[in-house]
Amino acid sequence: MSKGNKGGERTIFLADCQSFYASVEKADHPGLENKPVAVAGDPALRSGIILAACPIAKRFGVSTAERLGEALKKCPELIVMRPRMQHYINTSLQITEIYEEVTDLVEVFSIDEQFLDVTGSLPFYGDAMTIATTLQHKVLKQTGVKIRIGISSNKILAKIATDIWAKKNASGIFTLHPSAIEEYLWKEPVSKMFGVGSRMTAHFAKLGMYTIGEVARTPLPQLKQKFRARFGKQSDIHAEVMWRTANGLDDSPVTPGTFDTPPKSIGHMMTLPRDYAESSEVNTILMELTEEVCRDCRRKGYMASIVTVSCMCSPFDAPTGFSRQMKMPDPTNHTGTVFQAVKQLFYKFWDTMPVRRAGVMLSQFVDDATYQLTLFEDQVKARELEKVTDSIKDRFGNAAIVRASSLTTAGQAKTRSLKIGGHYK
Repeated sequence: MSKGNKGGERTIFLADCQSFYASVEKADHPGLENKPVAVAGDPALRSGIILAACPIAKRFGVSTAERLGEALKKCPELIVMRPRMQHYINTSLQITEIYEEVTDLVEVFSIDEQFLDVTGSLPFYGDAMTIATTLQHKVLKQTGVKIRIGISSNKILAKIATDIWAKKNASGIFTLHPSAIEEYLWKEPVSKMFGVGSRMTAHFAKLGMYTIGEVARTPLPQLKQKFRARFGKQSDIHAEVMWRTANGLDDSPVTPGTFDTPPKSIGHMMTLPRDYAESSEVNTILMELTEEVCRDCRRKGYMASIVTVSCMCSPFDAPTGFSRQMKMPDPTNHTGTVFQAVKQLFYKFWDTMPVRRAGVMLSQFVDDATYQLTLFEDQVKARELEKVTDSIKDRFGNAAIVRASSLTTAGQAKTRSLKIGGHYK
């Protein structure tokens, strides 16, 4: 639809999917409609936490991010589903397409939240409440997922309207006018303010601020002074963000394609199923991480100049570790070249304690259309070889072709090929 009205008040939605992963599973399995359902990771691989719980499960006290064992104690009849991340991603994209039928100004905020600027759509589809209700019906009918929508004149107030009120009321829709923030928002505890967690709530309490209104009514120079005294001289920006949030001030536009901008870095982290103490095992993991990162760079058309290696070692209650980076002689996305730099960094700083988590990241990118030739490497042949292996993986899956080391007990390539973001596809 249109790009909105310039200069006038905007109409912004924040649409949130209720218990998204669990809702998708219940929609796909109608027999679970009236049963407590949660989506959780795999406890055997140290990821046994609740990723999503349906409203019925939440009534038993089951909450997101708690350990699966604790959730089962609260609700022994809890039906636990293994996550299907690719399916959730596809459903999220389907929901975004439904929103785009109403406005072309849709900004993905997370897998289950999107901002919509419907200002230019009002003359064609009716008022904001009508559009919100229509979207609720369409998404529920086509995906089985319920959505809640906060409505206001900017993104921060729309987000607040969703989190504090739309998620709680029967309609799943709430409008927060800027003129009403003193009546509705300022009386709320500061813990409900967007961007404020338990630690920040405690800090505000130390500053004598317990409600959002107390933050909002504090003159900005005075709030900055208080933040400097508590957090140091570099806290002015943080103070201003908190003050603007409390006052419902946000000039940022709804921006489609937010995640299409070039990344500042590309990296992968791996928590291991057990502690790795032998260099041969560690090398296998470092190679697998390097392959993933370099392949991502090649897919996006980048070469990197900086490589960063990170590591966390056991014991769990007193871990050691490091994160170090180095500049490579020339920009590259060649797996073998990057791997040599990764090993050099790792073994320079590793204290030989058993490794429980490792990561590789590349940054400072240049376009891979041009590259530096060397006397000692056939760059053209190496690039063509990796192009072929990449195409095989693209067509047949990441595990279609792996190094022999990945077939050992230390290898995780096959297991990771079944996952997205650490969770099963």
